Amino acid sequence: MSGGRRRRALGARWRRHRPLRTRLALSASAAVALVAIGICTAAYFVIRYEMYHQLDLNLTQSATRLVQSDRHPATGVLSGECRYLSAPACAQVVPSDPAEDPRERYVLPVSPPVREVASGQRAPYFSNFTYEGHPARLAVTPIGGGRALELALRADSVERGIRQAALLLSAVGAAGVLLAAALGYWVSRTGLAPVARLTATAERIAATRDPRHRIELPPGPPSREDEVTRLATSFNTMLGELEQSVSAQRRLVADASHELRTPLTALRTNAELLARADRLSPEQRDRASGALGRQLREVTGLVNDLIELARDEEPQPLLEEVRPAALVEHAVAAAAAHWPATPFPLHVAPEAVPVTLPGVPARLTRLLTNLLDNAAKFSPPKAPVEVELVVSGAHLEFTVRDHGPGIAPGDLPYVFDRFYRAEAARALPGSGLGLAMARQIARAHGAELTAEQAPGGGALFRLRFGERTHE
Repeated sequence: MSGGRRRRALGARWRRHRPLRTRLALSASAAVALVAIGICTAAYFVIRYEMYHQLDLNLTQSATRLVQSDRHPATGVLSGECRYLSAPACAQVVPSDPAEDPRERYVLPVSPPVREVASGQRAPYFSNFTYEGHPARLAVTPIGGGRALELALRADSVERGIRQAALLLSAVGAAGVLLAAALGYWVSRTGLAPVARLTATAERIAATRDPRHRIELPPGPPSREDEVTRLATSFNTMLGELEQSVSAQRRLVADASHELRTPLTALRTNAELLARADRLSPEQRDRASGALGRQLREVTGLVNDLIELARDEEPQPLLEEVRPAALVEHAVAAAAAHWPATPFPLHVAPEAVPVTLPGVPARLTRLLTNLLDNAAKFSPPKAPVEVELVVSGAHLEFTVRDHGPGIAPGDLPYVFDRFYRAEAARALPGSGLGLAMARQIARAHGAELTAEQAPGGGALFRLRFGERTHE
């Protein structure tokens, strides 16, 4: 394994085995520590540069005064504290040609770059050197006539100041690293506190299987929420939806068991009667057999409805373009055959005849049939169930109106709930699933199904589809 792959593997293993809080604390600490060290390092170089710059200015000023005074010899050492290289600066003149050197020994070092400055081949420069074990600073500048002027000063104070600055900045950097570690720990604790609460809530829900728990949110207006708070808010919203789903599932199971208990009891009774068929008359056997068949069909329909509603969403078979007008006519004809005592006057607006909509014909027929059956069940004998299909603005609207007792205001919000039975419907046949299934099919087709009190009495169901299209 190459070095890069090995480092990546070690990094991935470290991330897996370290909690997020530790990684965040280390990352924040490292970032602040790097900034503190970087600032201290930059400050060190700035201080070093400024101190040497001041020393260079002193040397430059001394060289200028010497050149302007014109008191320097052709070559050789000038006056100055050359023994200790203290102020005033030690100075000497060096020719470009070594043959012109004086007999006296030079005090300051003479190197080829100095000769080059004297001959004009090189610009003036500054350099560091050691004089009798002490640090010193050297300035070399041309003075004309093929000569260069060297000036030197001891740099002990400068070096001492730089060392003191380095020690002070090192102490400051170490304090910055410690402060960074403390800040990283504080940031990890405060920044990940909502995440810790979220994790604790999730673990508590997993242990108790109770979605009623919520994450405590910090006080403050919603506009000032940070990303973690928004995550906690979204998690609370998800928990609310989960709680509603679990409650709906429990209600569905409880209502289904309640609705199935009565027909199953009747089935068992009729089956026990038919088991003793030798003791029954032919009329009793036919009556029990017919009741058993009706109850089987009722239970089969109830179970099928429960299976479809328990999916909590409409299945998505292939859609096709359907003519609502033809579907309404077919559903009304089937309802009239099923409810011979109830007239179904139908009005289809001419502009609604060519309208087509994307949908599933079998599901839409089931929706219309449920609405018509519900209206006929509540209508008095011979009372009409009025059906209309019209175009209202950009929408296609289907309405069913009966002349029964209507819907009480307290029942209106619940008429589309599963297994809901109003007081007036408790004695009527049915499972309370027809309208719930109708609403589910309507939503799957992008339609809106509503119920209201009809003017003059009775109930009015209104089914409004989306944008219509024409062939």
